[in-house]
Amino acid sequence: MSKVTVPSIKAHKGGERIAAVTAYDYPTAVLVDASGIDLVLVGDSIGNTILGYESTIPVELEEMLAATRAVRRGIRRALLVGDMPFGSYHCDSAQAVSAAVKFLKAGAEAVKVEGGKRRVGLVRKLVENEIPVMGHIGLTPQSLHAMGGYRVQGRSSDDADALVSDALSLEGAGVFSIVLEGIPADLGARITAQVGIPTIGIGAGGECDGQILVLADLLGLTVPPPSRLARTGETAPQADSMAPPKPRFVREYLDLRGSILGALSRYADDVRRGRFPSEKESYFSPARVDAHPVGDEG
Repeated sequence: MSKVTVPSIKAHKGGERIAAVTAYDYPTAVLVDASGIDLVLVGDSIGNTILGYESTIPVELEEMLAATRAVRRGIRRALLVGDMPFGSYHCDSAQAVSAAVKFLKAGAEAVKVEGGKRRVGLVRKLVENEIPVMGHIGLTPQSLHAMGGYRVQGRSSDDADALVSDALSLEGAGVFSIVLEGIPADLGARITAQVGIPTIGIGAGGECDGQILVLADLLGLTVPPPSRLARTGETAPQADSMAPPKPRFVREYLDLRGSILGALSRYADDVRRGRFPSEKESYFSPARVDAHPVGDEG
């Protein structure tokens, strides 16, 4: 399969749907790329899923750049997009351009910014500097406090019209695609029909030009945030407390959380009962090699 680029993503508009996921490290990046995924986002969701933060807001630029470098080493085909974290583009355009340049130097081929009309000037500045930009409207996690929590957006007629206007404004500013998050499916379809660039949905219905999921959600690897674990009062959380509520739009294709817990429990039991390591998993001095061949005498 040929390399996915910004122009080839734009060419998907109205055609074959775009499959996108997040990734944050080299091993998963290798697997994601080998699967044929079209677009990989190094998302600031690394805060919730990997770093143990309560939201995306604490994520620092350097944390995002380190993750981008790791993912870049594993990606050959997919388009790699870096998610600009909260605070990296909120002060002035010079700061934003500097942060975006760092993403491209780290291996990203585009950056993503949250927000609608208020980001138009920023998007234009980035595009003028030859930095491809993906937009993101609807439920924007970096606006968690302003929105009063993770709430579906665009449910009223006025709010829906505002999001359509946001999408059209971002398209006019030069974004090559727009993430639509946490909006009614009919609004997702309406925006998709009105813009000439691909829409990539996450909780925005099935009519978008593509879909993206957080990899940990897709693989059933999401665990509760620290605050919930603390409320359990358990020294070691039990297996049944490790499955947090999942958003309606998430489909788990695998239960890695359960598989990993099971594997670790079996390992711990084998160690405690003296069943691991076995002779086949041990090395021996030369005098015993003939009696206990293990296939590797190093």
